[in-house]
Amino acid sequence: MLPQFIPAGSSHLLMGAVMAMVHNLEGVVWFTAIICTAGLARSWLNRDRVRRTMDAVTGAVLVGFGVDLAVGRR
Repeated sequence: MLPQFIPAGSSHLLMGAVMAMVHNLEGVVWFTAIICTAGLARSWLNRDRVRRTMDAVTGAVLVGFGVDLAVGRR
């Protein structure tokens, strides 16, 4: 896995397995944090006011792109 981090004189198999388990644990914690954050964001983004604001901003950006395209600046 990462042989440069295995201490000299230790069991390569044991230290490799420990490092792999630490790596897996870090991944589980990271993805758990992402999932929890996405759940909070989903509940916030589902609010009517937030949804209307996002629609308005998106619409304004698209109209702005359309105007820029119609003007034809180069």
